[in-house]
Amino acid sequence: MTEPQWLVWARKLQEISQNGLHYAGSPFDVERYEAVRKIAAEMLAAHSNLSLDETCALFDAQDGHATPKFDVRGVVFKDGKILLVRERSDGLWTLPGGWADVGEPPSRAVEREVWEESGYETRAVKLLALYDRARHGHPPHAFYIYKAFFRCELTGGGPALSGETDGVAFFPANDIPPLSVGRTTPAQIAHFFEHDRHPEWPTDFD
Repeated sequence: MTEPQWLVWARKLQEISQNGLHYAGSPFDVERYEAVRKIAAEMLAAHSNLSLDETCALFDAQDGHATPKFDVRGVVFKDGKILLVRERSDGLWTLPGGWADVGEPPSRAVEREVWEESGYETRAVKLLALYDRARHGHPPHAFYIYKAFFRCELTGGGPALSGETDGVAFFPANDIPPLSVGRTTPAQIAHFFEHDRHPEWPTDFD
């Protein structure tokens, strides 16, 4: 799925404004970069289901030097089946995961996310893939995102629902349910089944 050019431009304008505001040396510079940020917010509002107030608030909340956001996903196998959770927000399935927290190692972040969303305790044992989200068939997103997929081994726990998920199950490769493609794509699931069959494969990365 190719990202629309307007989104590429809007994100770039937001990045320029955020970095400019972080390093601005005069009130005149601040005024100019705030104007650039407003244009980026207007572009996003014009092409999405968000209002201008919502897009302005989204971009206003970003500060410091602009960097990609970091999403972690746990890849857990059991008896040849892969662990998926169903998101309450859209009723679709995904590998358990979410945003890494500040001060949290990536391995700990994915173990926490798997436990919070599925009830299973795991240990991260291998980084399977580090992807640029925009290059792997996900729908457009307001921010630039890196996605890290970790192979995790089961160590305990059991299926449990959460405030974000209302389904937890293991699925074989030939019976994958409808996926929340903003989070996980069918191609990624298929590729990780191949990784399970070939544990000697190296980490994939963009």
